[in-house]
Amino acid sequence: MADAATVLRREFEAVDGSFLLQLRTDLVWDRVAFTRLERAMRAACERHEGQDGLPRWMAEGFYEVSHFVAEWTAHPHFPRPEPAEYYENCLERLRDLADWFFRGFHAYQEPHVWPDL
Repeated sequence: MADAATVLRREFEAVDGSFLLQLRTDLVWDRVAFTRLERAMRAACERHEGQDGLPRWMAEGFYEVSHFVAEWTAHPHFPRPEPAEYYENCLERLRDLADWFFRGFHAYQEPHVWPDL
């Protein structure tokens, strides 16, 4: 989990090369950076599943990402070179991961496979 936690900290702090920094400052949805963020979020959910007490910085990051990305990219002039379904699926994934992280379980029936986006 250390690697995922390191990735999440860098993403949530919007350091150079992070998905969030590129999204906010360059108006670029970097697919590779999104995948890195999504996989780290998924790993954190697995690691903390069913546990009481969550690291505050991580909880704040999950909350912010699940809201900010949808709000920022909702602007009609935000560049969307991919099909609309891709962005819809990504936003749904962020909501699902935040839900899983905060509840301690995901809403899907097992066995569930999280498809790549």
